[in-house]
Amino acid sequence: MEPVAVGLIGAGPWARMAHAPMLAKGPHTRLAGVWARRPEAAAELGAPVFARVEELFEVCEAVAFCVPPAVQAELGARAARAGKALLLEKPLGDSLEAAQRLADAVAEAGVASQMVLTLRYAAQTRAFLARCGEIQPFGGHAANISGALLGDHPFATPWRLQRGALLDVGPHVIDLLDAALGRVTAVRAHGSSLGWTGLLLEHEGGAVSEASLCMAAVGDVPPPTFAVYGRTGTAVLPSFDDDPLDVIAEEFAATVRNGGHPLDAAHGLRLQRIIAEAEAQLAP
Repeated sequence: MEPVAVGLIGAGPWARMAHAPMLAKGPHTRLAGVWARRPEAAAELGAPVFARVEELFEVCEAVAFCVPPAVQAELGARAARAGKALLLEKPLGDSLEAAQRLADAVAEAGVASQMVLTLRYAAQTRAFLARCGEIQPFGGHAANISGALLGDHPFATPWRLQRGALLDVGPHVIDLLDAALGRVTAVRAHGSSLGWTGLLLEHEGGAVSEASLCMAAVGDVPPPTFAVYGRTGTAVLPSFDDDPLDVIAEEFAATVRNGGHPLDAAHGLRLQRIIAEAEAQLAP
């Protein structure tokens, strides 16, 4: 089968580190071209650079996004209306309203979509979730602590500095607890997105989980942790450095050809609703 021709929108640090090499590596995808606000940065990614995003749409079957959430929401809707499948970053948009517009555009156009919730593609995570399904889980906790908002960290970008941990790493943490313990039905939040954020999540079936998020910690910090407790056992996600990008590319190619990925734009919108509810409860 021919590799899927994917256009890339964005040329920032994550595009350089992940999206561009992932899409160019093959065998399931090929990097058909790049559009970015800074053409000189796009030129460093080793693919044709297009001056207009519509020109990029003309040479690809699908579009991958590596831009701030507000830009993704706007250009993602345009790509959907152009009939392109979408590989979307989290969060779906910079607001619930923007995320809703993008998800609506995807649904109305009938195009395939898939979210890059990176943890969910790792073999260790899938084994962890399978274990959770065996232990009749009733509770769990997670922590994602870093100093990514400090100093000259490559991910201390304007939207992260403004919105903080809940909008950035919150989708990863909420998504995994949601997959492990059942759909989140309610959230209570305290603290601050730019400092320490605490979440209490209620899940379908009565399970409850707690999450701690922070991107302003100084010094050495432990790796992210996830643990789930059940009536017949315990599941703990081990620390790992494996790179799941090959799996993302392979599954996205299948999504483009066949549709139907569980981590689609509708799933991203559901996560955004939880995050919006939590943000409304936090101190400014």
